[in-house]
Amino acid sequence: MILWKDYHLAHSIEDALETLWNAPGPARLIAGGTDLLLDLQQGRHPPVHTLVDVSAVPEMTSIELRREKLFIGAAVPLNRVVLSPLVQEHAEALVEAAGLIGGPQVRNTATLGGNVAHALPAGDGTIALLALGAQAEIAGGSGIYRSPLEDLYLGPGRSRLATQEELLVGFYLPIRSKNEGSAFQRIMRPQGVAIAILNLAAWIRRRGDVILDVRLAIGPAGPIPRRSNEAEHVLRGKKMSPEVREKAVGSLLAEASFRTSPHRATAEYRKYMAGVLLENVLETAWQRSAS
Repeated sequence: MILWKDYHLAHSIEDALETLWNAPGPARLIAGGTDLLLDLQQGRHPPVHTLVDVSAVPEMTSIELRREKLFIGAAVPLNRVVLSPLVQEHAEALVEAAGLIGGPQVRNTATLGGNVAHALPAGDGTIALLALGAQAEIAGGSGIYRSPLEDLYLGPGRSRLATQEELLVGFYLPIRSKNEGSAFQRIMRPQGVAIAILNLAAWIRRRGDVILDVRLAIGPAGPIPRRSNEAEHVLRGKKMSPEVREKAVGSLLAEASFRTSPHRATAEYRKYMAGVLLENVLETAWQRSAS
């Protein structure tokens, strides 16, 4: 079975976009390929004419500080995310999330951009990036622009990125300041490499025992990755206490939509464990924000 005809290794964003635009048939971007190649082989994705490999594009493979922001290229393998001192310093939740995706061999190949672009409601990297306040950098015919991460999604497996017209370049995250901390946890099956049954990330800024600001993200709690805005509202400006955390759990459960999956878990189980995860992740992020 022929899954593609032409393969092009791009060396710049312009090179990748021009190849996408001028391909004589369907073209798709590839970096790690751990999702796309399996989908092609197993018939879940129609054959493509041209694969455009962006794993050698310098702008997409860097992790660096840029004007008071942490930039992570979309083609950076997950293992580099986990091992990067910059990511460890400024984005603890992302380190924890990336370290749970697949196994070691998958993480050596799979990329952060691929995890986000796959548009799963419980993408581990996506949930962590949402809580960290990330923006996506996108290149297309009108130039390069930034978009809030939550604006990228239309539904399960569907993103707003124009498939053969735009390129996900990378992500900008706020650098960590004093008294800020983040955390990520997920529930998964014992083999440890399946898609998450449930995952949750939190970012907190504090002053003493008061939560000055907070961001929460949970998945799968609907058709797209999402922030828990009502739970954030309950926590913001309050003193951290068991009572406040309990109210936040109630708000999260009221706005989330859990479904039963015959292959993963029941809605009732997910609903119960969402409260447990929120308590645990909040406590970890709170402790980390003490310094």
